[in-house]
Amino acid sequence: MLTAMRTVTTTEEVRALADGARAGGDVVGLVPTMGYLHEGHLSLVAAARHDCDLVVATIFVNPLQFAPDEDLDAYPRDPDGDAAKAAGAGVDVLFMPGNDEMYPRPVLTTVSVAELSQGMEGATRPTHFDGVSTVVTKLFAIVGACRAYFGEKDYQQLAIVTRMADDLSLPVEVVGCPIVRESDGLALSSRNAYLTADQRLAAPVLHTALLAGQAAVVAGEREPEAVLDLVTGIIDAEPEAELDYVALADADSLEPAETLAAGHAYRLLAAARFGRPRLLDNLAVRVPD
Repeated sequence: MLTAMRTVTTTEEVRALADGARAGGDVVGLVPTMGYLHEGHLSLVAAARHDCDLVVATIFVNPLQFAPDEDLDAYPRDPDGDAAKAAGAGVDVLFMPGNDEMYPRPVLTTVSVAELSQGMEGATRPTHFDGVSTVVTKLFAIVGACRAYFGEKDYQQLAIVTRMADDLSLPVEVVGCPIVRESDGLALSSRNAYLTADQRLAAPVLHTALLAGQAAVVAGEREPEAVLDLVTGIIDAEPEAELDYVALADADSLEPAETLAAGHAYRLLAAARFGRPRLLDNLAVRVPD
């Protein structure tokens, strides 16, 4: 752990600091973000701080994961506020590269994780996960051997990054961390800043609907379609919500659940627009033995 947070902008600087820490026997923790930090991000820092000797956080709004019609330019940014929050949370090294540092030339190489990237978010945003996988691979290569912390709110992303690191034999342990929520159940997200007052009141319907689906399984429902219909009906009943998808998938493979097997772990996921912002949520579902 450094005595004060270091803010760096080049790959050479952050790589040298991580290499130096490992040379001294320290464990490096990595928290990749796109900034506009909230308590969800800071919970990842806290987990890294607990487990690791040197905590590196990155802030980079990655253009590769935005389609031409998406909100890259409008994505919320607060670099000064982010730096203050990172320092207060115990980050040792804050890596804030510019586009020219991360992509000095047009990108000819991309990383794609087949199958896991196809459904749900991949169906709605077909180029998104290639952009995520590519930038995360770069960050893993820059920082080197480490424990990397990702939130479960973006559950499909977590599954993809975990599989990518395993498939490519990267010296990175991917650690999933629980969703952080507001008191009414809304999952924390940088995009919540876009919500109007009415949309903010409506947005917890995602969590409410997922809880209902989870409870139905615990109570004995074993037909995936019945669970999906229940969750869909609750979200559709909210006028502010424009449902994108509801999915019930195997927790590891993300294959759609065709049956609900006793003792098996699944994930119930949903995405919906509330005016401008598109919000995600998910819950673990374990079928009782």
